[in-house]
Amino acid sequence: MADLPLYDREGKRLGTVNIDESVFGDKVRKRLLHQVVVIYEANKRQGTASTKTRGEVEGSTRKPWPQKHTGLARAGTVRSPIWRHGGVVFGPRPRDYRLGLTAKMRRAALDSALLGKIRDQEVCVIEALGLPRPKTKHMASLLAAMELDRRVLIGVRSADPNVTLSVRNLPGVTVAPVSEFNAYDVVRHHRLLLTRDALAALLASRSKTKEVAAAATGSP
Repeated sequence: MADLPLYDREGKRLGTVNIDESVFGDKVRKRLLHQVVVIYEANKRQGTASTKTRGEVEGSTRKPWPQKHTGLARAGTVRSPIWRHGGVVFGPRPRDYRLGLTAKMRRAALDSALLGKIRDQEVCVIEALGLPRPKTKHMASLLAAMELDRRVLIGVRSADPNVTLSVRNLPGVTVAPVSEFNAYDVVRHHRLLLTRDALAALLASRSKTKEVAAAATGSP
């Protein structure tokens, strides 16, 4: 069991929320997390870097000077890679850096990331974040009151335009529904702030998954 700090809408400490952390697994799988983060980073690459080979650079195909009797080194083309403005040898070419990631790996990595955040005491809960209208100043003061001054990932139950607009100009702050969480975003943010209903939805989805897995394997 784990105790998560609970705050009200103004950022004042109310107490703690007790949760069963075992729904996210029994241990943090660091090797899996590393592998998944590398895959997410690779999939973000555009792969558009390109250089010209000696066959693509501009220049004549004529031999610059005779092969012999000039006192100069032999040269066959001004496009030679050893010449200025010549082609590039083994330079980068457009390619696809994308790597595959199975649904099972994605889910296990997310669970490990969440479990790691909980054990490192980097998760806190707020009663609600509903705002009548977008207000960046209010969100900034709320995060300051909760001492969340580094990268923060805010998890909500469902997308809220007012919350999204309130944090979009705050550096290092990201908001997303818990159903759209991924291991990469959880790991790269220093703190995780969840609304109470978002936490309940997250725990319910994990508990349901464990029940389904137990039923499939015939476990009691």
